[in-house]
Formats: sequence, C-alpha cells, structure tokens
Amino acid sequence: MFDEKDLILEAKHVTRVFPAAGGRSLTACNDISLKFYKGKTLGIVGESGCGKSTFMRFLVSLDKPTSGEILYRGKDITAFRGEELRQHRQHIQMVFQDPAQSFNPKMKIQDIICEPLLNFKRIKNSEKREAAERLLKMVELPPEMADRFMHNMSGGQRQRVAIARALALEPEIMLLDEATSALDVSVQRTIIELITKLQREKGITMGFICHDIGLVQSLAHQIAVMYLGNIVEVLPGEDISTHAKHPYTQALLKSIFDVKMDFSKKIESIDSEAPSPLDVPKGCPFCNRCDCLMEKCRTEKPTLATLGEGHLVACHKYA
Repeated sequence: MFDEKDLILEAKHVTRVFPAAGGRSLTACNDISLKFYKGKTLGIVGESGCGKSTFMRFLVSLDKPTSGEILYRGKDITAFRGEELRQHRQHIQMVFQDPAQSFNPKMKIQDIICEPLLNFKRIKNSEKREAAERLLKMVELPPEMADRFMHNMSGGQRQRVAIARALALEPEIMLLDEATSALDVSVQRTIIELITKLQREKGITMGFICHDIGLVQSLAHQIAVMYLGNIVEVLPGEDISTHAKHPYTQALLKSIFDVKMDFSKKIESIDSEAPSPLDVPKGCPFCNRCDCLMEKCRTEKPTLATLGEGHLVACHKYA
C-alpha cells in the first residue's frame, strides 16, 4: 500500500506504564507499532482515555515511552538530549485542541506565529511582520490579523493561527491532537479542507487524532483504531466503512450520525462502559463489551493478524 522508501517516522513496540496508587500500574500505551509515510495522513481514533494523545506526545518528545523505539529517519529520538533534541523539534510540530490555552494571551498573533522562527534564527526581528503576513496568508487569514490577540479571534481563526505556527519551520511531520473537536461542524469542514490543501501543496506527513471515526475517514490514508491503550485494527482509510472487521471498529461505525445516513436504521451505541485502565480484562481488552465473545477471548489476548494489504486486526475471529 505504501512504499517503504517513503517511511519517515516509525514507532516500534512502544509501551508507556504509569505508576498508580496502591502499588498498581496503568498501561496507557501497550506495544504500539505504527508508521508514518511521506505526504500521507495516519488517523488514530478511539474513545477518550484510550491512549491516543499519550502516544502523540512521544512523537514530539513531550514524554518518553517506558519501552520501545521511535525512529525518525532511522534514528531513535527517545535517545536525543540537549541541543540534538532541540534541533530535532523543527522536523515534527504539533497542533493542540485549544490554541487559546497553548499560547500566551498577552502575545500578538504575529509574535505567536514567528516565535519558532526567531528561536531557531530563521528570521531577524525586523522581518517578523513580513513573515507573519506570509504565514497568515498560507492559512487564509488576512494580514491585519497579525496585530490581534487570541481572545479577539473565533475558534476557527485560532486553529488556523496554530496551524500557521506549526508550519512556520516547514516541518516534515505535523501532528493534530483533536484539532477540530471544539469547533462547529461547518468550521470543522473548512479546517479539514485547509489541512488537506496544505498537505497536497507541501507534501507534509500528518498524524490526526480524533474520537470521531466519521471525520477521520474523510481525510486519513490509513487509520489505526485504539482501545484501552491497544491497537485493535489498522486499515486503509477508504476501506474502513466496508472492510472494518474488529467488533469495536464496527461498533464505532454504527454509532456515526450523519445527515446523509439512512434514518430508517437505528443508531446503535456500545453497551456498557469501558473498564478502568487500572483493571483491563485479562484476555481481549474489548471482551466485556463484545457481541462476538468466545471463551478464548476471556483468557487470551489476541495479537494483530494480517487480513490483507495494509489491514491488521487483533481479534480471535480472524487469527
């Protein structure tokens, strides 16, 4: 499906364990292996608390896994320190859910956007205004926005500013952590259109975190489905609505509400709550909510099996 020569970033057997009260532990990410290819988007979808954001933090070196490797062009970035780590940050940038909380509210937009350029000495202070207007134009905002503050802007405008800042250093990879979840549906669409347009023009590799599987499938070339810290299915984005096999992925698809849907069919929800990450079932992590439960599911955790090109699933039905 993807050419291995276009592989830029690879997570190999990444696990993150946090200590918890009473001598217990919480496994936020469990043996995750995923690949990011040049000019493609990897979508990661799952319920809140499944480990999506924790995993993305490893990729931008905001946290380190307990075990495993994260290889950027063959080099393990978890071993980077000091100046080597600082220089590496130019290559992978991140857009967070709420830009208003990510940036100093006392800074003007031009200062927010140009801060990375000044830190890495890409521009002089006298060139800041010109650079800011160029970046604002790239995300389809007028140049006069450069003099505004974050609190003077709408949610969609703030997210465009965050994207402009992330792209200021011309990174190879841009990661978006729930970047559209706080926006109105109509604004979401314009932001997604902007992201895909910038990707085509600049050949950027993207990672897109979302709990909305309907939104993810509209822009991702490949989708990884997470549940309680585990990858339960990986498949091409265009195939998810027709080829999804894992019971959890199918349940997510059935719960989508869309204006083009067949309203004669009932919108189905997943029965019961996800178990606590401190008390994950011994066998399959989804076994207590699955309609296809077998006795083996209670005692033995399934591993990812290959069903087709670019399609992996962790389910005993397909082992």
